[in-house]
Amino acid sequence: MTRSPHADRDTAEDGAAGGSAAGESASGAAGVGGTGANGAAAAGAAGTAGPAGADGQAASPPTDPPAASPGYPRHWEADVVASDGGIVHLRPILPSDGEALLRFHESLSERTRYLRFFGPYPRIPPRDLERFTVVDHRSRVAFICLLGDEIIAVGRYEGLPGDGGPGGTEGTAGIDSAEVAFVARDTHQGRGLGSILLEHLAAAARENGLRRFEAEVLVENHAMVRVFRQAGYQVSREFADGVLHLEFDIDPTEKSLAVRDSREQRAEARSVHNALHPTSVAVIGASTDPSKIGHAVFANLLRGNFTGPVYPVNSEARSVRGVRAYPSVTDIPDDVDLAVVAVPAAGVDEVMDSCLAKGVKALVVVSSGFADSGADGSGAQRRLVEEARAHGMRVIGPNALGVANTDPEVRLNATLAPTLPGRGRVGFFSQSGALGIAILAAARGRGLGLSTFVSAGNRADLSGNDLLQYWQTDPATDVVLLYLETFGNPRKFGRLARRLARTKPIVAVKSGRHSAPIPAHAEVSTPIDDASVKVLFEQAGVIRVETLSELFDTALLLAYQPLPDGPRTAVVGNSTALGLLVTDGLLDSGLDPAGPAVDVGTAASPGEFAAAVSAAVHSDECDALVAVFVPPIAIPGAEYARALREAVAGSGKPVVAVFLAVEGVPAELALPGPDGSPGPGSVPSFPSPERAVAALARVSRYARWRSRPVGEFVTPAGIDLDRARALVATLPEGRLDDESAVALLDCFGIPLTAFRRVRGADAAAAAADELGYPVAIKAVGDRWRHRTDLVGVRLDIGTAPGVRRAVEDLVALTGDDEVYVQRMAPKGLSCVLEVVEDPSFGSLLSFGLSGVATELLGDRAFRVVPVSDQDAAALVRGPRAAPLLAGYRGSEPTDLDALEQIVLRVGKIAEELPEVRSLALDPVLASAQGVFVTGARVVLGPAPSRDDGGPRRLG
Repeated sequence: MTRSPHADRDTAEDGAAGGSAAGESASGAAGVGGTGANGAAAAGAAGTAGPAGADGQAASPPTDPPAASPGYPRHWEADVVASDGGIVHLRPILPSDGEALLRFHESLSERTRYLRFFGPYPRIPPRDLERFTVVDHRSRVAFICLLGDEIIAVGRYEGLPGDGGPGGTEGTAGIDSAEVAFVARDTHQGRGLGSILLEHLAAAARENGLRRFEAEVLVENHAMVRVFRQAGYQVSREFADGVLHLEFDIDPTEKSLAVRDSREQRAEARSVHNALHPTSVAVIGASTDPSKIGHAVFANLLRGNFTGPVYPVNSEARSVRGVRAYPSVTDIPDDVDLAVVAVPAAGVDEVMDSCLAKGVKALVVVSSGFADSGADGSGAQRRLVEEARAHGMRVIGPNALGVANTDPEVRLNATLAPTLPGRGRVGFFSQSGALGIAILAAARGRGLGLSTFVSAGNRADLSGNDLLQYWQTDPATDVVLLYLETFGNPRKFGRLARRLARTKPIVAVKSGRHSAPIPAHAEVSTPIDDASVKVLFEQAGVIRVETLSELFDTALLLAYQPLPDGPRTAVVGNSTALGLLVTDGLLDSGLDPAGPAVDVGTAASPGEFAAAVSAAVHSDECDALVAVFVPPIAIPGAEYARALREAVAGSGKPVVAVFLAVEGVPAELALPGPDGSPGPGSVPSFPSPERAVAALARVSRYARWRSRPVGEFVTPAGIDLDRARALVATLPEGRLDDESAVALLDCFGIPLTAFRRVRGADAAAAAADELGYPVAIKAVGDRWRHRTDLVGVRLDIGTAPGVRRAVEDLVALTGDDEVYVQRMAPKGLSCVLEVVEDPSFGSLLSFGLSGVATELLGDRAFRVVPVSDQDAAALVRGPRAAPLLAGYRGSEPTDLDALEQIVLRVGKIAEELPEVRSLALDPVLASAQGVFVTGARVVLGPAPSRDDGGPRRLG
């Protein structure tokens, strides 16, 4: 075991420390031998320099970082969701945190101190206190978790002298491993704080060039052993004298990333669950005036028969709607889980103080006057969220319509809408509060039942990404609907949506396709153009619609009918004209008519109509059915509707009806659920054939996406990331020279066809002799080489005299005698593969075939990084001209597998080296003999921020 230089100190700190036996695997305390533990607490936050000041107005970053610590790494600060759904603020330690650290240590039980320090350590001596709070943020790093202005957990690592290793950054030279330790306050064990600290310590260590952690844990400390074992790293263990010595590499592995994502999902889902499943609700600003929003939301809670107590808070009224009122939320005698805030923005600070004191878990702020009102309101909104997060609360809003849950065990209508849709299995997230009431009314009018509804308004905190996490494991939700105006973290949205859409369809309206985002909703959002939205949704399997009407059309079909197994669609009706309209719509939408439309005639009885429908839907040649019917005057249409519903029951195939002028799910087409609302098996009706077919086509495309294999994020063989990172670190920003570009591509297993850059005809002829004939001669400069007319290129030159003539031609054209001489690659289709900068995602991959027509038509396919093997296959088959690669009209097909491999390798460059701001492989010659890269351009620049690439954090 490696011991530290301070191992002879006579404090318990110098022994190995362990985690608390209490709590789950992600909490408690872990220790290390010697100074690797270096203190019960890795930091604290007290005084005015930390995010949580003594006045309780916590959560903002340190107000005076230079005075706090030289080189303070502010980018390490994060708000993180604990496993119980509460928020903790995590940041590096500051020298001013000493008093809070002492309070934290005093709060630990004797048992926790023993497990952490392997012996009694009742107080921290001044000498140790300074060492614990003054760190260099490189070889010695310490983090604290804060709730308000109190430390609830600490973690630290201290570098160990080693063999040198990778060297690290300044301050870690010669160090490649560190001892790690953490401890949580007894009352906060079981909240996953240990795993959170380990993630952030490992990320900081990797940033500082470290590659390995060591720890020592008492054998009896089972909880802390689980923290390390379940983190996803490959841990080696040695046992001696009742102590486990653990070592593991901290580079992310597929398993460790999966563990991180799983914990993130459970924690963020729990935070949403707390808001949607409260056991009690307080309405702050509940007014006796029916025209006030505080009165409306309180009345709606009562009208909806919420299963728990509802407390009106009004300092000037004894009661509201006959319910005793309280002057402040702190005066309520019982616990309050959810607070609905309906007071003017100017009074929210006072409300926040009382909610923080009461321990409220979540706030729904329906008040306006925040970011929606300008710069002053934006500042108030930020303070609102900072204070709430610092004290463990989530915020929905401000300017929100509210939240609803139709579960009969909850019956929550904390919204401004007087009535909700019936119970269903559809979750709805709306970024707009103004549209919320109309959305709920439209859902109710069409017979679309909901499980839960959240209107986030300004979306200052809780967002659509949080709801995706919740709905992934919510057993009451089968379909997800989104109305989005902006994205907060589009990379995270893509990751979550791709995962969720594999089991539950997501239908989204993204407004602002041709305009800037609403200012109130753009403050915490990333700009994203519509082309990128299209790529994101397509890659993640999200069903994109343009209007709310299309949203509900698609949702009705998904909510009540199964997914189709294929595109074959039968048509049955009593009008030849309508049958033709439907058939045209099927062909326009990419669906296949399953034979001619069946016309039962206008005089057909309900039984005859049902027989035709049954024969069609049960045919082996049919995957879906469109029933088009104009009710005859003599017989009520209701009889035909009931006959249709009974005929298709249990078919296992999706059925849509077009009963003209009927929209939604009429009673005759519905199979009632437990509360009388339409349930699975109900047949949705559309007012026109076009809308019915369009909805079916969207669902069919989604079913086709979902049936494809789940892509794997593979790393092709022969990639040397360490060499690539070291190379990039030595290169200046801007376009790389040829030698550097070739070296970088070689790190990723992408060879360029051999070339030389020379001056003059004689040197070109000599280079051609060296490379071997035939060769290509290319002018230097993109102006000449990358034109589609190839004016600056001479190909298939087989002799030295031919080389000289080619050079003379190019000198006459360009006035420059410098040329490229390149060995000819096998002839093939010319393609272009690029990494293009995107303001929202950092990088996109673009692929297309070369040529004037392709450039004019913009025939390119795109994918968001990272790309899976399935993404690579889809990318090279995405352009409209892609059939040329597969052997168009009898031509020899190209090696598509090799082309996909090049895509995966370029995707790794974009993923692992964000400093590569653009890269173009042009041209790439694809043929049956393989894929050959004959040109490359690489540009380096400042790495963009990636909010979804590190340890867990809100955002």
